[in-house]
Amino acid sequence: MKETDRLLFNKAVFNRPDDSNKGTLGSLLCICGSYGMAGAAIMAGKAALRCGIGLLKIAVPKSIYPVCATNILESVYYPLEETSNGVISSKNTDFLLEMCEKSSAVLIGCGLSVCDDTKNLVQSVITNCEKPLVIDADALNCICNKPEILKNLKAPAIITPHPGEMARLLHSTPKTVNSNRENTAIDFAKKFGVVTVLKGAGTIIASPDGEVYINHTGNSGMATGGSGDVLSGIIGSLLAQGASPINAAAAGVFLHGTIGDLAAEKLGKISMLPTDMIDMIPTAYLKLM
Repeated sequence: MKETDRLLFNKAVFNRPDDSNKGTLGSLLCICGSYGMAGAAIMAGKAALRCGIGLLKIAVPKSIYPVCATNILESVYYPLEETSNGVISSKNTDFLLEMCEKSSAVLIGCGLSVCDDTKNLVQSVITNCEKPLVIDADALNCICNKPEILKNLKAPAIITPHPGEMARLLHSTPKTVNSNRENTAIDFAKKFGVVTVLKGAGTIIASPDGEVYINHTGNSGMATGGSGDVLSGIIGSLLAQGASPINAAAAGVFLHGTIGDLAAEKLGKISMLPTDMIDMIPTAYLKLM
């Protein structure tokens, strides 16, 4: 079992050439959010931007577009048709698949909600998208009754479940997942062909070919809603900039823990917030590069 470290971080983070432009530094499409869950899209998007993505594109239900646009000025937005409950309608599927192909990588799931429309949308993205994917949160919950769909991926993918989400994918319990975290992540990665990030204290990162890392950065102050959205944005950003899926996942987890530690040093574990962690990303880059 390897430990994530600065060397691995440097494999995933590239120096920016002096002649760079937004078109050469990757574009990330975030399909996230629902009415009442705008914060998930905002935190993922802000984290992705702070990690150096050339162009951020956020697809959200049109009802939460004003909130997102007020909080992230730097993103391109796709305000989408929604259901009566404020969830992205599956009527947007063809448009979103077109936008996926115009992006370097895609993040789907943060605050997405689970209903028939999002289940259909997630399944269509998984089986049709030809760009690298980060599948998180409700996107995982949307396929928990049919995880075998991951075997139909057309591009590399990273999944980022916490123990509860992994338990749903395996029809198990969080207690069982946590009792054997390493083998659970390894077995899932090999069986379904996806890089698997099993979150928690000592996050496990496993690739389909057997490469495995355990992370030792981070602290209990990160155990709060929104922390996972920050992680997904970080991983998505690194993936879109050209890092391999395993390097993007492992380096992203390492960076996520590092900014959690920096936030705890400044604010304490009790009072720190996921948004405080995003504010620490520039400090972490200056420290690590």
